[in-house]
Amino acid sequence: MSAFLGIDTSNYTTSAAIYDTENGMIHAKKLLPVKNGECGLRQSDAVFHHTQQLPEIIGKVFSQYKGKIDAIGISSKPRDVEGSYMPCFTVGLSTAKILSEVLNVPLYTFSHQSGHIAAALFSAEKTDLIDKTFLAFHVSGGTTEAVLVRSDNEKIFSTELVAKTLDLNAGQLIDRIGVMLGLSFPCGRELEQLALKNTEKISAKATLKGSDCCLSGIENICRKMYENGNSKEKISATCLLYVEKALDEMCKRLLEKYGDVPVLFAGGVMSDTIIKTHLSKKYNAYFAEPQFSADNAAGTALLTSICHNRKSDNI
Repeated sequence: MSAFLGIDTSNYTTSAAIYDTENGMIHAKKLLPVKNGECGLRQSDAVFHHTQQLPEIIGKVFSQYKGKIDAIGISSKPRDVEGSYMPCFTVGLSTAKILSEVLNVPLYTFSHQSGHIAAALFSAEKTDLIDKTFLAFHVSGGTTEAVLVRSDNEKIFSTELVAKTLDLNAGQLIDRIGVMLGLSFPCGRELEQLALKNTEKISAKATLKGSDCCLSGIENICRKMYENGNSKEKISATCLLYVEKALDEMCKRLLEKYGDVPVLFAGGVMSDTIIKTHLSKKYNAYFAEPQFSADNAAGTALLTSICHNRKSDNI
């Protein structure tokens, strides 16, 4: 039996996970506190809250696992591109370095995005895709983009950015509309519940430049609807339909370009059942379960196990 600790301190969530190769995944997470009416946190506040919350979250996973840890993995940056940096990830990195030294075990670093992709693969029981080429969408408050994922012996897999938002991220849009409607941040779950109650006719179309999407116009449309007295249910449904249309058209164009490759959707926005149902049926796409869609350290723990085992095989 082997076990691997993963840590992730993202812009919204403090999380830790232990992947036990015999008994599966143990994970715990806690959202960073955001004041009512606000759409996020300053990085200085995020760093402070992660510092407060991380000992509690690590304590929770170790309360369920008493064995030996073979290696530690950490999300050290947002994405696998040069210059990718966000201060909140330094909290997890510092803690991981300390634990690595104290426990005398290897430390492996990954991007937050790679962790999301791996968590989705684990949840969808499609980890065999790690050795194949596939299209992965990462749709959240901090990122809305698609990457072409290819197997890479050194890094497990490599990612090539093939599509992105040209303005707002989908999660940003949803949270801005949700806060406008008086919902609690992050607003995705409440916005979805309102949308499911809508009985009025709605329509939407995607705005793309090539394979890249534009989402800021949707905020203007929804705000105008709000000012004109439209119901919260209709506004919510309209917002989500526009996001769905954008992701649908992006996926369609990318598959036309790169061929009939598997499609994976990851990130907090992809826990929305309305969008998930449509894209799943149309593209036979793979999705994470809700607990593995939003920010979590499970993917980082899984990547750590793969990296460590490959290194051991080469010794």
